[in-house]
Formats: sequence, C-alpha cells, structure tokens
Amino acid sequence: MARMSSTSRTAAALLLVALGGAAHAQQDDATSFAKWRAERLEALTGETGWLTLVGLYWFKDGVNTFGRARANAVRIDNPQLNARAGRFVVGNGGLRFESAKGGCVRLEGSAVTSIAITPDTGGEPTLLTCGTLEFFVIERGGKFGLRVRDEASRARREFRGLEYFAFDPAWVVDARFDPYEPHRHVPIVNVLGMELDMESPGAIVFARGGREWRLDTLLEGPDAETLFVMFADGTSSHETYGAGRFMYIPLPTAGRVVVDFNRAHSPPCAFTAYATCPLPPAQNRIALRVDAGERYDGASRH
Repeated sequence: MARMSSTSRTAAALLLVALGGAAHAQQDDATSFAKWRAERLEALTGETGWLTLVGLYWFKDGVNTFGRARANAVRIDNPQLNARAGRFVVGNGGLRFESAKGGCVRLEGSAVTSIAITPDTGGEPTLLTCGTLEFFVIERGGKFGLRVRDEASRARREFRGLEYFAFDPAWVVDARFDPYEPHRHVPIVNVLGMELDMESPGAIVFARGGREWRLDTLLEGPDAETLFVMFADGTSSHETYGAGRFMYIPLPTAGRVVVDFNRAHSPPCAFTAYATCPLPPAQNRIALRVDAGERYDGASRH
C-alpha cells in the first residue's frame, strides 16, 4: 500500500479537526435548543404563563363596574369574586380602581380602597388579586383592557405539550443584516384589527433553496436587546400556526446575525383567546417552507 505523503496527512488531519469541530458545534446547538425548549414550555405553562389567561375585558370611558353579578359592565363569573367587587374609572388619560365595601380585591395581600392603576405600557403593571385570580390592565391603541389570570385555569391543567420539527442545524443560518438608515416605521395590525406603529432597524437576508429571502426585523422598545421577527411561510396553516410564528434573534455584529429557525414559535394567540398578538407584515409572508421550529395542530388549544 502506498504511503500517504506528509501533505496528505496534514490535509486529512485538518479535515478531521474541521469535521470534529462541526459535529461539536451541532451538538452545542442541539443542547442549547433543548434548553430553550424547556424554558419556552415553562414560560407558557408557569403560574404567570399564557395558559393561565381566562379573560380580557375592554373598558369604556367613565365608570366600569366589576364583579360576578350580571349587572356589572365587567362581569367575571367566578365564585371567588364578590357580586360587586368594585369599579374601574377611566378618564383624563388615566385609570383608577375603587373597591366595593367588603370586596375581595387585594394589592400585595392588603385590602384595596382606591388606587391609581398602571397599565402594562407604563412599566410593571399594577397587579390586583382575589383568591387565585389576578387582574392587570393592558393598553392597546389607546384603549384600556382588564386581563384576568387564574393559575388554576382549565387550559393550564389540560395542556398536552408542544410539538417541534426535528432539530436541524441547517436551519441555523448566518444572515446578512441590511440596515435601514433611518429606521423605518412599519404599520403592524394585531388580531383585534388595531394598527400599531413599530420600528424596524433593518432586514435579515439569507440564502435558501437557491435564492435570497428577506425578513424585516422589529424593535419591541428603545432599549431592546434582541430583534423581533414575525413571519408566515409555506408551512403556515398546515404544520404550523396559521397566523405565523415569532422569533427573537441577537442584535447584528459587523453586519451579520445568526438566525436559528429551530426557535421559531407560535404566538400566544395559538394558546389563548385573550392575547392581542401582532400579525406578520405583508413583506414577511414568504413562500419558503420553514420546516423547523414549533409545530401546531390546534389540538388542546383554545
């Protein structure tokens, strides 16, 4: 048998190192993905997860009575709640809660008489409780709504878990970041038909199937440490949620960003009727089949 030259031996050794490094990187990606899946499940099913939502009620200007009785403007048919628990008063761009006498509503364990309410757009929202029920106010498009959470919700008790495509390292892509200078303002419509103005710092551009694809990224706030991506693709309404999927990706470095489509996941609206999910803009609805990430069959959902 002919002996391998020193040059050939060196090349072979480098190839083995490269293959070993690639295998190690794939293993690291798969391990990281498994950890992310566990955290995703905990965020969904935990005591404050989306599966605990049991109601969303939009306030009108003025007085909104609140309680278990049918006569209330905001009626929550739950035996833990008083027939008349109090009222929410909307006016002058703000909101107050005033408790009824003997009402069960608490703030950090103490009875409430009257309190100014901070919505979710003002930072950490004011969290009111009654038994296992939790109440906090959200603001969408200038409207206030009461979101109700119950850690003993039926959806949480009966949830059967999440399904995924098999992890595929080929869907961990090195994408070009195409910046927008200045940032673009993208109109985003949510499931309630409200239009939101969101800021886009640029688009990710990646190659797949012999061509380039691009997706606009969004910032969820001025201090956002990740980019938010919403997209619909060739699997939407078939193997994945019909309204599209979400991803969070790192901020770009030197015009590049790693995008792991294995972490594409269904929005909260896939699991509860009480979310206000934004929908992918038209430019982020692509014909490509992204057969990676979270699947969705609708079973055991709302």
